[in-house]
Amino acid sequence: MNIVVLVKQVPDTTEVKINPETGTLIRAGVPSIINPYDHFALDAALELKKKHDFKVTIVSMGPPQAKSVVQMAMALGADEGVLLSDMAFAGSDTWATAYALAQGVKKVGKADIILAGMQAIDGDTAQTGPGVAQQLGMPQITFCEHVDVDGRRVIARKQIDGGYEVLEARPPVLITMVMTKDYTPRYPSFMDVHASLKKPFHVWSAADVGAEAQYLGLKGSPTQVNKIYPPPQREKAAMFAGSGQENAEKILELMRREHFLGE
Repeated sequence: MNIVVLVKQVPDTTEVKINPETGTLIRAGVPSIINPYDHFALDAALELKKKHDFKVTIVSMGPPQAKSVVQMAMALGADEGVLLSDMAFAGSDTWATAYALAQGVKKVGKADIILAGMQAIDGDTAQTGPGVAQQLGMPQITFCEHVDVDGRRVIARKQIDGGYEVLEARPPVLITMVMTKDYTPRYPSFMDVHASLKKPFHVWSAADVGAEAQYLGLKGSPTQVNKIYPPPQREKAAMFAGSGQENAEKILELMRREHFLGE
């Protein structure tokens, strides 16, 4: 089987700052990382590769510097890498992004399983993976913590409230992955990175994947972000010490003062 893993380069969220005048993210000088949920999906794909000798191809969309996350995925064990990079993609919302990625997957060729993180930490929409499945007309299983293959059956363990479900699907299928609590991401060694430079790596434009301009970028995006701004800073919490009775009286007094309770 052939596995395609969708990965995204995202800003390190501990370093993200917002320009107070423009309301946009300040990306200059901000370190970037592979989206952690995509990293988990990559590791799941590499486990399947190790167990069943599948081929793993990485597909990402982004500016030229996004090559680093594709290269890292290849250094970890993926067989081939693709970066969709074109100014025509700039400003794409999740719908336009899903369309572009789906076009990239079509050009890659046969994809029995597509794995992706459940969401990107810079957007938290959880829409792109399902959008790709919709564009490709294939079934999807979302929020999975484990995936395996038994013959021609893909078996996924899906998280639900209070437990999990075990679902089966016939390829092709798209699966989005969550991270388990005990997950520790792996990173490549210098020798792994050096060896990955010999693997096939492609940079494809919108024209290369046959993407129509009307469905790309800001013009092709049904939704557009007008402004990003941090929530107003809240006052410091009031801390009380004493017995339960004393603290209850203090809380009631505070609530009366803030007009949550009548006199």
